[in-house]
Amino acid sequence: MKTLKLGAKYRSAVCDTQIMVIRTVPEPLELCCGGAPMLGASDAAPEAAALDPAFADACLIGKRYINADDRIELLCTKGGKGALSLGLVKLKVKQAKALPSSD
Repeated sequence: MKTLKLGAKYRSAVCDTQIMVIRTVPEPLELCCGGAPMLGASDAAPEAAALDPAFADACLIGKRYINADDRIELLCTKGGKGALSLGLVKLKVKQAKALPSSD
């Protein structure tokens, strides 16, 4: 578990996914991708890491991912095969807000 910092970049240990932190909370979190903890941008990946089939939903480049209460927001800067999660809870794609009609 680590405390995420705004603007920090992380990468997956099990696929090509890379993310950047857009919004976070000042408490330790277990940020995962593909069922394995995410690494810092320059950390070496463990050789035994493998993609968990339960977390094999693709992470899409350019999409923002949020937790259920919309306090954590991550931007996918490089897509991959693993799903982003906080522990065992998958993050969901942030939907665009509807604009009011212009009549």
